[in-house]
Amino acid sequence: MSSGRGLTLRPGSYSIVRLGPRAKVPAWAAGGGLSSVTRTRSELSIVCRGERVPPRTRREDGFRCLEVDGPLPFDATGVLSSLAAPLARARIPILAISTFDTDYVLVREKRLVAAIRELERAGHSVRVE
Repeated sequence: MSSGRGLTLRPGSYSIVRLGPRAKVPAWAAGGGLSSVTRTRSELSIVCRGERVPPRTRREDGFRCLEVDGPLPFDATGVLSSLAAPLARARIPILAISTFDTDYVLVREKRLVAAIRELERAGHSVRVE
């Protein structure tokens, strides 16, 4: 499939952390590759390398990060759906994060091999960094 995207598997394992809505952004949230901080009225959500998260923090561990090779233009359409659709058909849950330059898809490490297989079947290429 010529419309496939290039993706890069980033090294390391990531965690998704939930803090209270008024919590300050902790210093450990930054650095170590991808880090994303999102505040809503009900939570402070952090995605970062798992080894940076202190013990006894509410978290989900064991995610791997696939980065869409970018930068992507803001008027690009269907990028995320071209990744999410084949993974959804294979019943592989994702966490998607979009930034100014590109998109990231996080999948559980135990589903990584299956996720890469499905993405490649859909015409995408995955490079390991």
